[in-house]
Amino acid sequence: MTGETTVRTAVRIHGHGAQRRALRALLDGLPAHGGRLLLAGEPGLGRTTLLQWAARSFRAGPVLHLGPDPEATATAGHLLDTLRAAADGAPLLVCVDDAHLWDAPARSALGRAAEHLDSAGRVGLLLSVASDRAVAPALARLPVVRLDPLAPPRAAALLDDVTDGAAAPAVRERLLAEAEGNPALLLAMTRRLSPAELRGHRPLPGPPADAATLVEVAGGAEAAPSARARDMLLTVAAAVRASDGPDVDAGLVRDALRRLRPARESGARPEPLPAQLARAGDRLRFHSPLVRRTVYAIGAPDRRRAVHGALADVLESGGDRLPGLLHRSWSLSGPARDPARADRLAAVAADGTAPAPYRLRATAYARAAELTADPAGRAERYTAAAEQALLAGRPEQARPLLAAARDLAAPAAVRGRAELVRGLVELGDGPVGDAHQSLSLAASLLAEAAPAEAATAALAAADAAWAAGDLPACLATLAPEPAPRTGGAASLRRPHGPTTVAAIMHDHRVGMRALLEGRLDRAGAPLGQVVERGRTEDRPEPLLRSAAAALLLGDVDAARRAGARALAAARQLGSQSLEPRALEYLAYAELRAGRHQQARTHAEEGLRTALRAGQRNTAAHHRAVLALAASIEEEPDAVTRHVTEALETARRHGLAQAATLAQWAAARADLGRGRPFDAADRLGLLVLPGPGRGHFAVWRLAVPCFVEAAVPAGRHEEAREVLTDFAGWAAFGADPQAAAQLARCRALLAPPDRADDLYRQALARHDEAGGDFERARTALLYGKWLRRRRRPREARDRLGAALAGFERCGAGVWAAQARDELRALGAAPHATGTPTPLGRLTPQQLRIARYVAEGATNREVALALGVSTRTVDYHLRKVFAALGIRSRLELARVVGQAEQGRAARRTAAHQEKTGARP
Repeated sequence: MTGETTVRTAVRIHGHGAQRRALRALLDGLPAHGGRLLLAGEPGLGRTTLLQWAARSFRAGPVLHLGPDPEATATAGHLLDTLRAAADGAPLLVCVDDAHLWDAPARSALGRAAEHLDSAGRVGLLLSVASDRAVAPALARLPVVRLDPLAPPRAAALLDDVTDGAAAPAVRERLLAEAEGNPALLLAMTRRLSPAELRGHRPLPGPPADAATLVEVAGGAEAAPSARARDMLLTVAAAVRASDGPDVDAGLVRDALRRLRPARESGARPEPLPAQLARAGDRLRFHSPLVRRTVYAIGAPDRRRAVHGALADVLESGGDRLPGLLHRSWSLSGPARDPARADRLAAVAADGTAPAPYRLRATAYARAAELTADPAGRAERYTAAAEQALLAGRPEQARPLLAAARDLAAPAAVRGRAELVRGLVELGDGPVGDAHQSLSLAASLLAEAAPAEAATAALAAADAAWAAGDLPACLATLAPEPAPRTGGAASLRRPHGPTTVAAIMHDHRVGMRALLEGRLDRAGAPLGQVVERGRTEDRPEPLLRSAAAALLLGDVDAARRAGARALAAARQLGSQSLEPRALEYLAYAELRAGRHQQARTHAEEGLRTALRAGQRNTAAHHRAVLALAASIEEEPDAVTRHVTEALETARRHGLAQAATLAQWAAARADLGRGRPFDAADRLGLLVLPGPGRGHFAVWRLAVPCFVEAAVPAGRHEEAREVLTDFAGWAAFGADPQAAAQLARCRALLAPPDRADDLYRQALARHDEAGGDFERARTALLYGKWLRRRRRPREARDRLGAALAGFERCGAGVWAAQARDELRALGAAPHATGTPTPLGRLTPQQLRIARYVAEGATNREVALALGVSTRTVDYHLRKVFAALGIRSRLELARVVGQAEQGRAARRTAAHQEKTGARP
């Protein structure tokens, strides 16, 4: 090395939001009562940093830092007396960092003192322990907050923060992959680099996380008491390298150790399991991934090779070809390149008859690339490794593999495959404009040598343009192509035989282009073929295309079936990258069918799997669905949270579709809470013509909400303008609810002599299409219209049906509207809960009070309720008198307090019903 990079101290804590909230709850409670908390995490995850943050954040009293002083902690009573004296009646925070380093008597005293902490007064005890081994029994009963590795975006933000963004992209990807979310390891590797290495002007030292760096971060946690224990640790660490997860078969380790240890030691009494290891059934794993890596890195090279040889012997004797070959390749010394062994390893990795998970195949291809002498062959195998890593849901591993392939001379077909994988990585977690460019380049590079893969790249490029809302780019990418030959290859190389995938992709491409060009009559047949072919498929990719085509055609039942089968197929194959996408289609299908609770269930699971697979873009789509589901419920905070998080990624990565859905959710929440002016303002930006219009395939779905908001807001002409285009959309039949929604919108805009028939037509169409939520919305609007026409009996029937429909589908915020309307008719359901000042108001007064409290003028309230401004003036004076207030500001305060109390009661009732804990 030529020097070191100056790494600034991080200016803020990256990640660990849940842990900081738990610490904040402890600190906030100390003025009233004591508390205790144990912070556990492997070395380098930031336990000390969080303790320091807590100490700096505590302002209610003194902070005491305790170290392992045997005299001060001889007994629990002595320790409690020390804490009482330090507190002197004030709240006290006691911080104990690295409590696992205390000796056993001191830990026991500390644990006993923690159990009797209440007797010491308002004392908070905050301890940290390293999780490289099991928590000591003396501390095991304390409530635990565990630190996890940083998610890739958080780790990337930390790296950019401390280097001012100076790292070259390939260097950045390599460091993030090597760090595996450990912030201390990331910083230690970065400090090793010279400025030229950091900027990519000189090659990186290999490996970036060498033994010295790992030992520096692990802090001696890898030490073992005996040679036999060291061999066991090294054997487990070596075995994990060729496994699909962090644990390995205990029998494999036992048999390898028998081959490894001399015969005279084989009959020795078994030693206890080293403290760094945990056993669950017949599986062994390290408590800490960092310690596992350190154990392997510091092992003597000859001993490492011997361990791999013993593992290879056991695996090959049992018929486990791929892991056996991997361990054999690691066991041999000799030249860095071994073409014959590389060919064997790559051949077995590509063999579909050899059962192996994607992650193991990725490791095998990467090892084969290291052994390959030919640069073009090495690039091809690094690319194949990146393909398998992506399928395994590990894009952070795929990126450095692609960077390694990029540095090697290779033919167009290999470079095309690399661009295809790179584009798919960006499509899941990156700017979709960049993904479109990579995928388009891949299609051109593959066109001659691999036309089937070129078609896959082109369709994926169209997916990227679709996600970005770039209609011209989407149409250009979907340009006509020759009809496919049967038996085309799948998008990524897998151990499967030929299928009709190419035909499915061709029909999907033709149908999508016809749909986007407005030739609706030509879109149905090819998209219908995609749906039909999907019925006989058992692989996730064509099933996902089938689900997408079914959604385009409005066949939500077919979309649900294809999505469910795609999910099952992805799980069966172990493809963690495809699971979130299958759940996305399932969630959208349920949403389109009006089944919001089912959509929420799929989206919640999809969000978890997307984040695990490093797919922030897919996660943003799931958050948009969650926002739409929450928008019909009495959860305004949940809507705001999901919308904010969806838009954060959507704006950074250019996700126009996710952004449109999230903004629609926010507007629908406004509409459900009786704020049509706000809703109309939001929705107008999405549905009205202009450069800011929403996603070309989504904005029409929000038109019915805009019309419903625009009419009370007095924006009739704008509503009529967008309704003309919506009528064409409804005629296509791609949305099962559109025909009924169109009749409802026309009823809202129609004169009284026509509105009645239009509402009835809308309800009849709802009966054909199904869906409780949309039918209940129409019944609610019809009931409001009937009440204002002084037809109370009919209005009561419609409003009662609306209330029942909303309650059945969990649309709490809309059910509240129906109840208000029923109260205005004198037919209110039984009231529950604690009386509030607002309970003194009549239903009409309450509605006016809520509008005014949200900032509406008397004229805006009159337009929203369909009454005169004089009526609003009259009721508002009554409201002021009933509540004993004199201003709109006071009214906003009273209404806000009442709504907060109502929300708290709903939350408590929900927790009591579900058994959830606050």
